[in-house]
Amino acid sequence: MNLPAAYGLLAHAVIFAALFALIPFGEFRTRAVLTASVTALLAGIAPFLHGVFGPPSLTLLQLAILQIAGRTPSPLSYRAALGLLVFALCFYPLALGWGPFDPYALGYQPLAVLAALLPLGGLLFWRRQNLWLLILGVDLAGYAGGLFANLWDALLDPLLLLLALAVVGRRWRASGSATR
Repeated sequence: MNLPAAYGLLAHAVIFAALFALIPFGEFRTRAVLTASVTALLAGIAPFLHGVFGPPSLTLLQLAILQIAGRTPSPLSYRAALGLLVFALCFYPLALGWGPFDPYALGYQPLAVLAALLPLGGLLFWRRQNLWLLILGVDLAGYAGGLFANLWDALLDPLLLLLALAVVGRRWRASGSATR
């Protein structure tokens, strides 16, 4: 088994455990999360997720680790999730060939993407978003270390976008029920 495959299986087990961390188990939370991660590996849940979605981004893995650690509120706030979805609405159609330009291909020769991330890093630093700055740094280190062949794969993935959609949908549902 190579490093990216091992990463994908273990990362999916951690993400599955993070879902269990959302359930209020009280004093049994730690045991439930550990049991969920082992079950995901042994029962075939993590290999299934890896087969369907591929390896998750380091961004999603770090958000899952923060969830397991009980970090609240999550750094994936409504505004961050909405921004991620707006970016994805532009990025994925182009990456799927529905336009004259393929931004995903830039991830294989990421000098332009890295140059575009410099202002983002500066903005995160200026706004004192240290946790997002750390997440971005770990993403870049994972790519530089050879864990991902494409920089975009280290930054985002379909499961992360589903999580962002859930965050935005929960906010819209809450605001819709408040107006009734």
